[in-house]
Amino acid sequence: MGSSLLPSPAFSMAILFAVCAFLCVFPEPALAKHARVTRHYKFNIKSQNVKRLCQTKSIVTVNGQFPGPRIIAREGDRLVIKVVNHVQHNLTLHWHGIRQLRSGWADGPAYITQCPIQTGQSYVYNFTVTGQRGTLWWHAHISWLRATVYGPIVILPKRHVPYPFPQPFQEVPIIFGEWWKADTEAVISQALQTGSGPNVSDAYTINGLPGPLYNCSAKDTYKLKVKPGRTYLLRLINAALDNELFFSIANHTLTVVETDAVYIKPFKTQTVLITPGQTTNVLLRTKSKSPKATFVMAARAYVTGPAAFDNSTTTGRLEYETSSVKANKKKLPLLKPVLPKLNDTLFSMNYNKKIRSLANAKFPANVPKAVNKNFFFTVGLGVSTCSKNQTCQGPNNTRVVAAINNVTFVQPNTALLQAHFFNQSKGVYTTDFPANPPFKFNYTGTPPSNIAVSSGTKVVVLPFNTSVELVLQDTSIIGAESHPLHLHGFNFFVVGFGSGNFDPKNDPKKYNLVDPAERNTVGVPSGGWVAIRFLADNPGVWFMHCHLEVHTSWGLKMAWVVLDGKRRNQKLLPPPSDLPKC
Repeated sequence: MGSSLLPSPAFSMAILFAVCAFLCVFPEPALAKHARVTRHYKFNIKSQNVKRLCQTKSIVTVNGQFPGPRIIAREGDRLVIKVVNHVQHNLTLHWHGIRQLRSGWADGPAYITQCPIQTGQSYVYNFTVTGQRGTLWWHAHISWLRATVYGPIVILPKRHVPYPFPQPFQEVPIIFGEWWKADTEAVISQALQTGSGPNVSDAYTINGLPGPLYNCSAKDTYKLKVKPGRTYLLRLINAALDNELFFSIANHTLTVVETDAVYIKPFKTQTVLITPGQTTNVLLRTKSKSPKATFVMAARAYVTGPAAFDNSTTTGRLEYETSSVKANKKKLPLLKPVLPKLNDTLFSMNYNKKIRSLANAKFPANVPKAVNKNFFFTVGLGVSTCSKNQTCQGPNNTRVVAAINNVTFVQPNTALLQAHFFNQSKGVYTTDFPANPPFKFNYTGTPPSNIAVSSGTKVVVLPFNTSVELVLQDTSIIGAESHPLHLHGFNFFVVGFGSGNFDPKNDPKKYNLVDPAERNTVGVPSGGWVAIRFLADNPGVWFMHCHLEVHTSWGLKMAWVVLDGKRRNQKLLPPPSDLPKC
């Protein structure tokens, strides 16, 4: 029926860039306008020795590549990705931001929509990209394996459909990551045993490379070679485990044109702020003539919480091509960008205010105007008493946990979606997740004296087509912090946000219901709140969690069960025959 674009480890990055550029410029000639292409990929999960920061370590990879292979598709295409697990860890993959309409079995979070793929086993993820185009990404969705198991998803528009911005000369994925010298599975395992914060990463990376500010890393520097007077589309992805990041290129302005695979009203900025889980497409217009300089691109943490963090900076280089041999040999001055202060929350607020949907006839913002169900979720930290045979580092043998509405999520032993589909929820989950916090307090002021949380595997059940408003409120318990919340299975509209405590009487009056940002991951402001709306039009079980991996490990997660609708096309499809067993 159609062509297959199979990335191979032997392909160079340049070839892959060329494939992407070719697909953008030249339509596939043998196919009718309406043809849906099925694209097949094979992902072998395998260990690979990789040297970074002066030492070699074995990491989990896909097809031996770090970062992993790029998936390229068009809006409307079907993706069939066979994943074969050759490592000792059980594993799942999540296609971050893909709506998965009625295909929840392919969503990927372990013990939510599927049991993990065990060692020596395989699973075929089969889904269609419906009504989406832009940059998304894929990553492991169990424990901390996504530290090295991740890669880009490039969804091109349908054939003959242009971008709503200038056609770029070249498209370049740029993925930010975090690197630990230690085994990340050991890092989180030790933290959970002792009840303390995990050791922070040793470096940040750009496309897997730390850059020259780290030991032994001068050769491990990402270089983007550009021509003067051209427009480049940079597809930015934050795959870091635990840190929001500022990103800037010295002496260059970036035009933001898309966030989370949704086109936005373009705006210019010197610095991009991107939370773990988010994607941002920016246009980089190069200078009209080759300047006599090399430009540093840099990323470092935006920090809001009380915990330790990786205070380093990853850098790459923007280098202009030049025809002169003399100029090539000459050492050019290195110009560095100025990034915001580490804790610049005002920059964060102002930056996010600029992100607005196109909201035009071609790309409407279908914000739910009427709301059927309102929810108010507090998100933040707390403490839990450890068992008598466990020594924890908190007062009175307690450990730090994270919670939503004072409930820290307990991971089940059976996938929630299976339990729901086969009506076997008894003993797996309960449907009494609280719509509001158990008690009111000054959420961003002095914390209450009792900061203990409850625990359980609780979900919210929504009838099909329920329109939902959810207010996410940060708390100052242990410390105020920004939380990037990711909702699986849906895009949502960010209708309002602010600092301090949400005011249910006055804040809704200021909502933007005309052109709010449409996203799949949103940063709950540190010491503030954000209000989102979505339509529950996708039957299944959908995970919602903080994309700071340490907070997910600590229990800042829950799930929404969306019931089937009455029509045939409103019902969850049955599971595939190769669905992994627990």
